[in-house]
Formats: sequence, structure tokens, C-alpha cells
Amino acid sequence: VQLQASGGGLVQPGGSLRLSCALASGFTFDNYAIGWFRQAPGKERTGVSCINSNDRSTVYSTSLKGRFTVSISNAKKTVYLQMNNLSPEDSAVYRCAAVRIGLEIMPSPPCEVSNYDYWGRGTQVTVSS
Repeated sequence: VQLQASGGGLVQPGGSLRLSCALASGFTFDNYAIGWFRQAPGKERTGVSCINSNDRSTVYSTSLKGRFTVSISNAKKTVYLQMNNLSPEDSAVYRCAAVRIGLEIMPSPPCEVSNYDYWGRGTQVTVSS
């Protein structure tokens, strides 16, 4: 499974960005969980938000306070992360990742780094005035 994140850039505090995680041709998101993770310099990689492609259930880091929204377009084979009201603390390299979950029924998708098997290259988000 090949993934590619894009959409990062430089934005002022309070601004918004939408990240995209595109799936390479020949693959589908069916029966996968897709996650967004970020890593700032000197810090561990942490989960931001994850989505179950089968039932669209989602999970978010509690630190986000409702500012981010994850969504998926199976037709476009893309997962999006809409980020609003950004602050300098959101600056990091953002990466998307995937893990096959099959048809297992679960209350929410996994969202720990160790859960995920396939990782795309990251996109840099810098929030600064």
C-alpha cells in the first residue's frame, strides 16, 4: 500500500489547511483504517486522527479540541485532514498511514503509531506569523 501526503505549507496562526493522503493506483481503502500522525522536532510521533474506511468511524487526539476533521473519499482514494484555527504547536511533519482491519467490527479505529503498517512520506506544516 503506497500513500502520499500533501497539502502542507506555511500558515499564520488561526489559519487553516487541508491535508490530503492519496492512495497509489491499484489499491483501495476498503477494509483499512487510515491515520494521520505528526511529529515535531525532538518529539515523538503521535496520532492526530484516524478513520475506519468501512464505517467512517473516527477518533481524534483529545488535544485537538475539535479543530481538526478527518474524512475519506473512496472514489478519489483520498483521505483528508481539515485543520482549522491552527497554532504554532501544530507545526510538525504530518504523515498518513494505513493498516488492514478487514471486516472486524470495532468501536473506533486504531490510532497508535504501533498499530499501523504502511506509511507515506510526510508533509510539513508550519504555523508562524
